[in-house]
Amino acid sequence: MSEFSESQRKPRIAVVFGGRSSEHAISCVTAANVLQVIDRDKYDVVPVGISTSGHWVLESGDPERLSITDGKLPEVDVTAMPVLFGANRELVVSEPDQVPSTLGEVDVVFPLLHGPWGEDGTIQGLLEMSDIRYVGSGVLASAVGMDKHYMKVVFQAAGLEVTPYVVIRDRDWRQDPDACRAAVDALGYPVFVKPCRGGSSLGITKVNSLDELDGAIVEARAHDPKVIVEASAKNPREIEVGVLGGLDGTKPEVSVCGEVAVSGGGHDFYDFETKYLPEGEEYLALSVPADLPTGLASEIRAKALTAFDAIEAEGLARVDFFVDADGRVIINEINTMPGFTPTSMFPRLWAASGKDYASLVQHLIDLATTRPTGLR
Repeated sequence: MSEFSESQRKPRIAVVFGGRSSEHAISCVTAANVLQVIDRDKYDVVPVGISTSGHWVLESGDPERLSITDGKLPEVDVTAMPVLFGANRELVVSEPDQVPSTLGEVDVVFPLLHGPWGEDGTIQGLLEMSDIRYVGSGVLASAVGMDKHYMKVVFQAAGLEVTPYVVIRDRDWRQDPDACRAAVDALGYPVFVKPCRGGSSLGITKVNSLDELDGAIVEARAHDPKVIVEASAKNPREIEVGVLGGLDGTKPEVSVCGEVAVSGGGHDFYDFETKYLPEGEEYLALSVPADLPTGLASEIRAKALTAFDAIEAEGLARVDFFVDADGRVIINEINTMPGFTPTSMFPRLWAASGKDYASLVQHLIDLATTRPTGLR
């Protein structure tokens, strides 16, 4: 049992961040900003960090320590006090040579994890097994949204157009790399070589010819043994849309459209540096709302909702599209836990749609608090 009764305490939110993926630092940056805006008069907030080695610890939650400072990426303090989920939704502190003590029952987990071992259904499964409410999509949507291969399969089944692609599994590359090269060559260049289950543009390379392909595959495989290679859309505009679950079972909300444009500095696409590091800012232009004809914007927003429903997403998602030179709307991907810094596209989209950062975080907590546990 919790050491506090419902009448004696505020609802407790565990903000979980870090994790084992290569997006560990971005998760910490996201957490730094969310921790600053959660209403401490209304909630008891417990920062829980997961180190790159998988250790769960009770973090300080200091926003400055969790931010990118002078180009240095933050990480969870592995020497902090160990913590784990125990029975009855409790957080238990477990120090060596000490009797375990409880921090009390957790009402909602806010899992601000990006990439594998967090955004991919793994922590969602753990929380489902523990009967704990949490922010965001469930196991299926999280897993499908993380794997760019199966994401495309589901999107195509829902009638959404995707870019042509080739999947290179670990055994494919080891047993017959020539067949992999031939399959990619048939797509035509340029192509984008990506880790199949990753984000934040880590491990992604734009490839303009066959002689650049092997190096790009090796780079992607450093993040994921499963690689996806996508054909490039023709002179595309990159458009992003935010989706939020509706409260009390109402229809999800869709934000205005935003546009991403990158040019100069050797940046051929929206890479890690232009997304997150100060030195990339001068090459990045974010337009919110995007300058689009009304009919085209409506089409994109409708397709964002189709994508959200297609994978059975919950809570939130950012849906990314290409609009090619012929005006075709091609879905790129869905992100079930998008970057959440105040300068990230997802909060910008909602600020332009009338929901500021703090209101956005509160909306997500309200969604998690009111939805049932178990099968939905």
